Amino acid sequence: MPCAAVTAWHALAEHARIVAGQTVLVQGTGGVSIFALQFARLMGAQVIVTSSSDQKLARAKQLGATHGVNYKANPEWDKPVVELSEGGVDHVVEVGGPGTLAQSLRAVRIGGKITLIGVLSGAAEINPMLIFSRRANVQGISVGSTQMFEAMNRAIAVSRLKPIIDKVFSFDDAPAAYRYLQSAQHFGKVVIRLG
Repeated sequence: MPCAAVTAWHALAEHARIVAGQTVLVQGTGGVSIFALQFARLMGAQVIVTSSSDQKLARAKQLGATHGVNYKANPEWDKPVVELSEGGVDHVVEVGGPGTLAQSLRAVRIGGKITLIGVLSGAAEINPMLIFSRRANVQGISVGSTQMFEAMNRAIAVSRLKPIIDKVFSFDDAPAAYRYLQSAQHFGKVVIRLG
């Protein structure tokens, strides 16, 4: 299993401690985000996914997402997220970083949690008053421990969860795989096969 899976597991099972009936916001449809969608559904949570692609949002719904919000059509995507979650989500899997964190803070319920995983949107100033006003728990993480990896694998085995693989490239085509990943056209994981 890739690092993306244990990172998503860390966010949901360890930091957020998701329980059935809660609502999770997942940003995008890359590797960590799709694993987070799958794990959140496995834990009984409702999931709201953001993406710039209606086609990707439709695929996310096929995997069990409750709602999808197109952030290009809705630049203030935090507003529909709050409405769809009836007051704010319990947890945000934050992969955008400083450029999206302010909206994530507006989308989370009072006392909710945000797991900061990535910084895809680049650097930006953060207003600490947003954290204070939401009384949010914001924690940065990277990957996870061996114990988390083993717990995740037990859950995957019991549930028979299958990773979502977008494309597989040969090792000789690794540069093409990286270009494809950079294009942000993928949904789930991009794999480079060794041997």
